[in-house]
Amino acid sequence: MGLNLKPLSDRVVVEPDAAEEKSSGGIILPDTAQEKPQQGTVVAVGPGKASDAGTIVEMTVKTGDKVLYGKYSGTEIALERTDFVIMRESDILAVL
Repeated sequence: MGLNLKPLSDRVVVEPDAAEEKSSGGIILPDTAQEKPQQGTVVAVGPGKASDAGTIVEMTVKTGDKVLYGKYSGTEIALERTDFVIMRESDILAVL
């Protein structure tokens, strides 16, 4: 994927997984009833945050990691017909 987006500082770009289109009982859900996905794949990572001492604190996540993040975390954007979420690394709850 040729994503021309480079996050700054301690930010990461995540491509959310697709929303569930069927309920567990097999009912097809309309777009308005589908929940926002809370997991996705990291597609770009910033260089890290500068500490108070002036050194760069490296990121713990890397490109390709599957992550779990908060429901209202980050800023949603659309590039090249694909949706992405830009968030701080601290908004990521877990690496799956």
